[in-house]
Amino acid sequence: MRFARLAAPGTIRLEERPAPVAGPGEITVDLAACGVCGTDLEKLRGNYRTAGVIGHEPAGRVATVGDGVDRLAVGDRVFVHHHVPCYACEVCARGDYTFCPTYSRTNLDPGGFADTFRVPVENVSRGAVLRLDPSVDWATGALIEPAGCALTALRRVHLPERASVFVLGLGPVGLLYARLARSLGAAWVGGTEISPLRREAAERGGIDVTVDPRTPGAAKAAIDRATEGRGVDLAVVATGHPAVVREATGLVRRAGTVNLFGLPDAGSRLDADLQELYLRGVRLIPSYATTEPDLAEVHRLVVEGRLTLKDLVSHEIPLGSIDEAFRLAGRPSEAVKVVVTGPAAGTG
Repeated sequence: MRFARLAAPGTIRLEERPAPVAGPGEITVDLAACGVCGTDLEKLRGNYRTAGVIGHEPAGRVATVGDGVDRLAVGDRVFVHHHVPCYACEVCARGDYTFCPTYSRTNLDPGGFADTFRVPVENVSRGAVLRLDPSVDWATGALIEPAGCALTALRRVHLPERASVFVLGLGPVGLLYARLARSLGAAWVGGTEISPLRREAAERGGIDVTVDPRTPGAAKAAIDRATEGRGVDLAVVATGHPAVVREATGLVRRAGTVNLFGLPDAGSRLDADLQELYLRGVRLIPSYATTEPDLAEVHRLVVEGRLTLKDLVSHEIPLGSIDEAFRLAGRPSEAVKVVVTGPAAGTG
């Protein structure tokens, strides 16, 4: 079977290997669709400390079922989450599941960009395989994980009722964050984005205001108009640039929250006036990844029609052309969300 791996920084290679075999408590899944995530791009660039396996937004059909698996059957349409916490350690006991020491040690074999991948027993037994409703198409299934990351972040920051939200960086996951904030009751949602294509996708999804961050003062002016100069309740840094974090701290109201959501470059430093943050009561809250309950909640919102995802997929590229998929995903002027398709894509 074919699978994609990182051969070196800047190089992704499609190779052949035997199809994985499901052991006791495990399953294998034939790929239908897997999104190209910003972290996949950072791994390709050599800028991610846990680089290795790529492809973590996969949906497909169950191909084989190992001994002891009774909740799933061959042919089931599923989304699979690549990481699961232990649910037993002190970190999990506090509810901080994505920061569990074992969370990132669980993963798909050989990753989501493969004709067929194996789902470990830990993932199967802890609810990381989500059976898709018949109304959920493959491309939408591939966006459940990044949407889940946004929902986990919104829960972590405790979004106030009728909140004002500003997302700095309306890339694929920033767009999902903005749409989720609106679907969960945010009164006003704005954002910044360089790409006109992605700004149009934001406005199509009901976002109130989008501005080009290259226009000096545009973000603050839009926020001042919407909040009568108070600042937003929540500013979301959905990009990895440290300067954007500093900008976000100046856009929130007194006692407002800045959510560190995008992946910063390794070794990044924050240059900010800490006394000002202290006196204004600005909260800096990081959020990483997502959990099974939040993935299930995203699925429910999609099925109920409260959250639309499919229109964000601008390109569906076959696994055999994965180089092109990564090229497009790295060009905001040409693509919104790129999805890689596999052998199960034509099965409906």
